Order: sequence, then C-alpha cells, then structure tokens
Amino acid sequence: MPAVGKNLAHDSARTHVTGQSVFLDDLAPLAGELVAGIVPSPYAHGRLLSLNTTQAVQTPGVAAVLTASDVPGHNRFGPVFVDEDLLVEETAMFLGQPLALIAADSLDTLHQAIAAVEIEMEELPPILTIDQAIAAESFSFGPLTIECGELTAGFDEADEVIEGTLDIGGQEQFYLESQIAIAAPGEQGQMHIQSSTQHTTEVQEMVAELLGVPFNHVICTCKRMGGAFGGKETQAAPPAMMAALLANHTRRPVRFAYNKDDDMRFTGKRHPFKSFYKAGFTRDGRITALDVKLYSNGGCSTDLSPAVLERALLHTDNTCYFPNLRVTGTVCKTNLPSNTAFRGFGGPQGVASTENILEYVARHAGLDPLDVRQRNTYGIDDRNLTPYGQTVRNNTLPELFESIRVEADYDTRRAEITAFNQTSPTHLRGLAVSGVKFGISFTRRAMNQANALINIYHDGSVMVSTGATEMGQGVNTRIRQIVADELGVSYDQVLVAITSTEKNNNTSPTAASSGTDLNGAAAADACSRLRDRLAVVAAGMLGNPQAGQTPEPATIIFRDGLAIDTRKPTKRIPFADVIAAAYEQRVSLGERGFYATPGVDFNRSTGKGTPFLYFTNGVACTEVLIDRFTGQYETTRVDLIMDVGESINPGIDRGQVIGGFVQGMGWCTTEELKYSPKGELLAPSPTTYKIPAITDVPADLRVRFLDNPNNVVSIRRSKAVGEPPLLLGLSAWLAIKDAIAQQSPDPNTSADLPLPATGEQVLLALDRIATAAPSLA
Repeated sequence: MPAVGKNLAHDSARTHVTGQSVFLDDLAPLAGELVAGIVPSPYAHGRLLSLNTTQAVQTPGVAAVLTASDVPGHNRFGPVFVDEDLLVEETAMFLGQPLALIAADSLDTLHQAIAAVEIEMEELPPILTIDQAIAAESFSFGPLTIECGELTAGFDEADEVIEGTLDIGGQEQFYLESQIAIAAPGEQGQMHIQSSTQHTTEVQEMVAELLGVPFNHVICTCKRMGGAFGGKETQAAPPAMMAALLANHTRRPVRFAYNKDDDMRFTGKRHPFKSFYKAGFTRDGRITALDVKLYSNGGCSTDLSPAVLERALLHTDNTCYFPNLRVTGTVCKTNLPSNTAFRGFGGPQGVASTENILEYVARHAGLDPLDVRQRNTYGIDDRNLTPYGQTVRNNTLPELFESIRVEADYDTRRAEITAFNQTSPTHLRGLAVSGVKFGISFTRRAMNQANALINIYHDGSVMVSTGATEMGQGVNTRIRQIVADELGVSYDQVLVAITSTEKNNNTSPTAASSGTDLNGAAAADACSRLRDRLAVVAAGMLGNPQAGQTPEPATIIFRDGLAIDTRKPTKRIPFADVIAAAYEQRVSLGERGFYATPGVDFNRSTGKGTPFLYFTNGVACTEVLIDRFTGQYETTRVDLIMDVGESINPGIDRGQVIGGFVQGMGWCTTEELKYSPKGELLAPSPTTYKIPAITDVPADLRVRFLDNPNNVVSIRRSKAVGEPPLLLGLSAWLAIKDAIAQQSPDPNTSADLPLPATGEQVLLALDRIATAAPSLA
C-alpha cells in the first residue's frame, strides 16, 4: 500500500514519549571530555580595558582559558556579513557577549574559574529599542523598497486616509533543548562536531574558518534537535565554534551547552518591528493606496536580518491585492544579542502590520472587517499580481474566506457578540477572521537546492541521507514515505540516516518551510535513477530468454515490494530478489539525487521577480472572552481551514497547523520580551516567560484541510505547512482588538494596542476607554 497520504506516526514518536530518544546532552562523555563556558560581558555596550585570567588559569581542573588572541583563523563571523566578534576584541556589543572561553573537567570547576576572571571595562550608553535607534540613526541594513502603482493617484482616489503606528514585539524561540555542541579533535587538524543545528553546512564552514582549515577538515552531524523554530539556523554555530576552538587547543573533546536561562539571555530572538503606515480607502472599504515603513530591531550584528526584513516586505500584501503600494524597510542596529530566524521569518511582522490596517479601515468605514478582507483579497483571473510582480496562481483565498464565513457561522456569532457586549457587566467577547498567503521558497535563489544519497543493501532495505535536519517537524517521516513509494517498498524498509556533511555537501538550512519540498524532491530524483537501473535487471528476470520474450524496462513498475510487468501483471518478483540479482550483475545500488527549485528568481535592486514557487494559504476565525476587570482573556473557539495541497502525512500536518497556530497566538498575546535600561532580559526563564500552556489551547478547536489537488509544482502536490499557520495566530490579537473597539464609538480606540496584547495591555486599553467616555459622549 502507498505510504504517502497516510497518517503514519512521526518516526520518533514512540521513543519521545518513552524517553528513549537520544539528544546531544544524553550522550555519555567521551574519554577525556571537558565542559566549556564563557566569561560574559557585564555590559550591553562596553569597551574592554583589561582581562586578567591568571587565577582562572591556575584553578585546578582548568584545561584552557582562551581569548580572541588565541583564535588561529577568523574571530569575526556571520552567515551573510562578517560583522560579529565571537570573542570580544575591543568593544562588547551585547550583555553576555563572550570575553573569554574556559574548558574544565567539571561544571563546578568551570563556574569557579569564570568567577575568578577579573574584568575591567568602560560602560558605554546602549541602544536597545527601535525608537532609540531611529533617533540615533543607528542602522545596519537598508532601506529596501517594494512598490507598485502610483501612490499619489491612489490617495487621490481615496475617500478617507488614516495614519498610525504599530509596535510589534519579538519572541523567544523557546526550544526545549538549549544550544549545545560537542567537538572532538581528530588527526591532521580535523574536527568532528555534533551540533543541535538546523544547518550542518553552516556549522561546518564557520568552524573551519575559525580554525583556519579547509571545509573538508570539519564534519558536522545532527541526529535531531529538541526544537529549534529558527533559533538554531545560524545561532547554533557560535556554541560549535567555541567548543571547537577549545578542543583544537586542548586536543581533547569539549562539550559546550547553555543552560536555559543563559540560552534565553545570550541568543537572538524574533525581530521586534515598528510599522509606520498611511492608508487610503473608499467608503466601501477598498484600499486604494498603502504606504508602509517598517523598522526591525536587528540587534548587535546583521545575522539574517536583511533576509528577515525582505520577507516582511514581501508579505506586507498578505491576502490583499493593493494596486498602489510602497513598503520600505530598514534594520536597526542595537545592543542586544543579534536577532535571528524564527518560524515565519519576518512574514508575521509584515502581515501583522497589514491586518492591523484592515481592522482600522473597517472601523473608519463602518464596515465588518471580514467584508473588508474579502473586498480586498486577491482574485482568480484578475487582481492577482503581487506588488513584486509575481502572479498568484492556484489562488484558493476567495474560497477560504467564504468557507470560513459559513463554517464558523460568522455572521450569526457576530450579532450575538454585539448583543452580549452591550449587556454583560463583567465580560467582553471579540471575534476576528484573518488569512495568510505565505510564500514557499528561500528568497535567496542559491539556497533553493538540495541533494540526497540513497543506498540499497543486499536484503532490500534502504538508507536515505539528506541535508534535512529533524527538529520535531516530521521531515524524516515524510522523506521515508516519499522514498518508500518511489521504490515501491514498505515504509518500514526505509530509514533516514543522521544528517552529516560528509554525506550531503553544501546543504541549505532546514528552514523556510522547505525541508520536505527540497530534500524530498532530491530523494525522489535519486530513486528515479535507481528504478531505471533496477527495471533493466527486473525485465531480464521476468522474461523468457529461450522464447525470446523479455519485457521492456519501461513496462516494469515497483509496487508493494514487488517488481511487476504492467503488460502481464501476474508476472512479478520480490524487490529483494531484484536487489540480489542487481548486485551479482554489478549494478550500482547507490545513487545521489539533486533538486533545484525551478522558476524562482528575485531582483533585490528592483524589488521585482518571482521569489516563491507557490503560496500556502489559510484562514482562521477566533473568538475570545475578556474579563473587564483584569484584562485576562481566554480563547473560546477557533476555526481553521488550511490549503495544504495533497498532504503527504495528514496527521503530522495537522500537528504542525495546531502547533504553529498556538505558537503564533502566544507571540500575539502573552510572550512579552522586557529588557532593563542596561539591556538585561527580565524574563529569562520558563518560570517568567509566558509561552502558551495546554490550558491556553482553545477547548473548541476545529481544523479542516481544503481539498486542493492543483499544486502540481511541488513534490506529490503537497504544500508546506511549517510556518504559515503561525501567522493565523494574529486572529486572537485581532479578536481582542475587536472586543476593545466595540466599547467606544471612536474607531481609533485600540489603535495603540501593541502586539503582544498582554492582560496588562488589555486592561490599560479598557481603562483608556473608560477615562475618555465622558468626552466621547
């Protein structure tokens, strides 16, 4: 039976729930292994005057204390721009930036040695916020611009124009397994890195550059991660680099692992954004012109901030056709750890800006927000060209909006909620619909490629190696399903190997929701080549040479563990027998596959092109109940409809949709990053940082997949679902805004409700309405 399309369990599900899954810190110490840690900068911005490590070096059990001067290769690093010190040379740019590295034989000894280092620094004024960076003109990248149409003409056509700002908060990735790497030195300057990383190739290359050796001297492997959400795309590299530097110096294995608090304090997060917008619209809610300026808080270095900003700009249209639009973006340089990738990668911030604008257009025009969304959504045969020039094909957005309106009983509930809010003295209800059109592909063209290696063994079992890394999202399970069907064998006959740079070279990160699309397609390519060779062998085995009857290889198919002659289906032989014969005939049973995403190309200088292979679409309708006296809320019901094409694994996709939505809901409502004036994160632990708990998941949660077999451009007509559902979490924030807005005739009432809308922010907004009530009467 085919494996694709089946609800097969995640390949680590059983070992996860029984505690048998092995993560890096579960591995027993290697012989002579050392533990490593950093001497952190006490200031977010400070000039290093002196560093006395004498007492630390003399601490019994300490094997090495290293500073920037001990780096044999390049101390400066960066995934795109090389602009961050691994170890501070002159000026610390964020609180916790490593001043020195220490390797010791135990954690107790390590902590003693760190405390023994004497630091002398001159504290400098830090820049921490977007507003501070704008005032100081502290920018690291930009501006970038995407535009279409004529803004002046669009605003002239408008009946009304609104302007405003929106503060969009960041978010901690909160993977359960903190950043960790184990480095083991080998012969002739070689190094083996085991890393909890989304990008084995990047770890390989950055470690090699740090050590001053060719890339082939470093092997990076990753079995699995205990979560990542983008936080281990680039920021897994520094722990690996620090472990490798110490291992290279001591010639002993070194383990570097942050504890959870330090991981939260010293690593980058989702970028906070600030949106300045001006929108023109007609009385019927049609937006005629939109001018948006986006600023992101990039932190101390560039990291992936330009790409994150670019995706924010590319998603500012979201589900809407804007005939006249200009969106400009700039990255602010601040004294925080360099902000980085997070599920959605800038898309959520760009979409949040637009969804907020749609709400205010509806309030000002006196229209229902869902009507405004449907009135502005992309069309099927016209109104389907994005601001950057890509045509929206296979567009399911109109169907999705109409379906959610009916299935969620939106209009009836809208009337009920209005009546409830007019009579309830204790609570408020809010209702909102939001949609998503998320582009699938890396916006950097070169990253849209993958390779795979498939080996078939004598017994017919199959091993697959790709550059994809498993972080819980199920990419290995999907690849197993694809390979099983491509070779016509059972799912249980296929295994996916540990990701390793010695088997798969020059890989892209497992990110941008493209892990299955890229690596699954590369694996399918390898399977196709193997099938062609095996069909020749099977044809010979199924024929009758004496009678001159030998089927053509083109008539041979592999299915249900058999090789079958389609002209005579009763003629069949086991797959394992074909493999045995192929080996005897010296036919290669290993193959490398390759895939390059076709048709993607984007010109950054013009802001035009086709950056995405396709779009994953979805809609959500969310209802909330708010306590008028505390500002606390609960999400009472959510309806979700996702266009996932033809799902490779519906069960895993359902988990991704629900998990992504809840994570997005947390970003929009409870997950608040607060820093002291000194740049210290004030909620650096699971006890103080409020991610959604199981009690925050809506009790009434309805999820449906749209039947859409028309996505012919990707592997098995599937669509990526890793990131898009997160953006639908905005519907919870919009529902809160809806409830607040109903309390006042002023359409700007909740204009200053930031994201996240914490209980405190909700209560403050309600208090502002109560205070302004007499003047509004």
